[in-house]
Amino acid sequence: MGKDNAVFLEIIEWFDESGGEIAHRIPESGSADIKHGAQLVVRESQAAVLFYSGKAFDVYGPGRHTLTTGNIPILTRALSAPWGFQSPLRAEVYFVNMKEFTNIKWGTRDPVAFRDSQLGLVRLRAFGILNMRVAQPVLLINTLIGTQGIETTDDIGLYLDRVIGSRFNDYMGEHMDSVLNLPGKYESISTGLGELLREDFSHFGLALTSIYIDAITPPPEVQQAIDDRSRLALFDNLDKLVKMKTAMAMEKSAATGSQPGAVAGVGLTMMMPGVLSDAVKKESGPAMPQAECPSCRNPIPADSKFCPYCGYHVVVFEQCRKCRANLPPHSNFCPVCGAGVSGQSSPKKCSGCGAENLPDSTFCNGCGEKLS
Repeated sequence: MGKDNAVFLEIIEWFDESGGEIAHRIPESGSADIKHGAQLVVRESQAAVLFYSGKAFDVYGPGRHTLTTGNIPILTRALSAPWGFQSPLRAEVYFVNMKEFTNIKWGTRDPVAFRDSQLGLVRLRAFGILNMRVAQPVLLINTLIGTQGIETTDDIGLYLDRVIGSRFNDYMGEHMDSVLNLPGKYESISTGLGELLREDFSHFGLALTSIYIDAITPPPEVQQAIDDRSRLALFDNLDKLVKMKTAMAMEKSAATGSQPGAVAGVGLTMMMPGVLSDAVKKESGPAMPQAECPSCRNPIPADSKFCPYCGYHVVVFEQCRKCRANLPPHSNFCPVCGAGVSGQSSPKKCSGCGAENLPDSTFCNGCGEKLS
């Protein structure tokens, strides 16, 4: 912003009408001329960070603050002469909302690979909500707000989804052996996942207060296998029940001298499990059409999205945060809108399938193997 078009600020304040804005920059672009003696109004549950020459100079809590030479850099007499020795300050102010933000939705952007002890390789998705607040305003601005342009809870939720997905995969690999044991485990998984994520969130100046899991969903073919297993367990229990009743009836018959017809009825009862088993086989219908995995050549269901043997799947492109266009792998800038792509530390490459993971991941998101 040029000097002739500069914004001249005397009263600086901000009120979040939407309720979902984490930080707000004044002015929204460039820098403004802040008058010597300007009033900085900071509301309850807010903090204001004054930036000068691209660096954070001071943090102000709730109240009315007068910006004078006592709390802003003193410019030289030569520069201040045209303004009657009361020079304006070329700077910007970030207001940060310090309240607790609740019901922020999160979800695994891509399915994570989990090696199930009974079902083999399973692709899982997880969804839920979390509550968080800003703990260190300057760190938040330097890591997310100023560099990534993230200002709302929706923006920050999208940014953190990859971190949450990786930590979810690590926790499942360390503490779960089969998705068949998931019922009743959501609370313990939420607690363990929260412990892993709190350190990650602190790197961005955020404090995770709580996280909840609404659903952990395997792909449809795995859900069908779980349903089939439940049906088989039901008929197995029914078979045990009938055998127990049969033994009790025969014992009673021997004690009371019942007629043979009663025993015949018992024999008919003993045939029921076999009849029910045949009914289950007929209900299952013909075998599903088969296809061949293009990677490992093993037979797989024709409608499979992932190979249960090697984990082969269609490549999912990362999307530009600004225009949502698909980004080529390892892009630094969006080919559509030119927006910069967030840089991270070097990804950890899986020696088995070659998939890239977060630098400190424990399990591979591609094949579920433990990373070295």
